[in-house]
Amino acid sequence: MTGIAFTPIGTVRSPHHDPRDMPIQPVGARGIRGTIELDPTYAAGLRDLEGFSRIILLYHFHRSEGYALEVVPFLDKTPRGVFATRAPRRPNAVGLSMLRLIAVDGATLTVEDVDILDGTPVLDIKPYVPAFDAFPEERAGWLTATSGAARTMRSDGRFC
Repeated sequence: MTGIAFTPIGTVRSPHHDPRDMPIQPVGARGIRGTIELDPTYAAGLRDLEGFSRIILLYHFHRSEGYALEVVPFLDKTPRGVFATRAPRRPNAVGLSMLRLIAVDGATLTVEDVDILDGTPVLDIKPYVPAFDAFPEERAGWLTATSGAARTMRSDGRFC
C-alpha cells in the first residue's frame, strides 16, 4: 500500500488540555463548549452549514503515539481488538466526534459536547443527517452492556 498524507484544515480549541480526566465520548461532554478554527482558506466551505444542528468532525489524535492491535478500552476490563473500540491508539490516529453546532462565524465554528483535546488538528467536517447517520436499532457488540457509562466515564491516561 502507498502512504496517504492529510493537511489539517483547522484546529480544535477546547478546555481539555490534558488527556487525563476528560470525557471519553461527546455524550459525556454535554454542554462543554469549544471552537473549531479553520484556516481562512476553507471558510467558503462552511456555507450552508449553519442549517445543521450537529456536525461530524474528523481529526487527528495528535498526542497519541504508536498503536496496539489489542487494547483495554475505557468501558471494559477485557482486551479488545482496536477496531472494535474507539481507542485513540490506532494504526491511523483518526478520531471522530459528533458535535452540536452552535454558530458559524467566518472561519470559526462554535460547538458543544466537545470531547477533544485543545490543539487537535481538524481533518474534515461533515453535516450530521439523522436520516443517514442514525441507526439506533443496530447491534453494538460488547459495548451494549457498558455504553451508558460513557456519560460519566473520564479518561484515565491509559492512551497517553
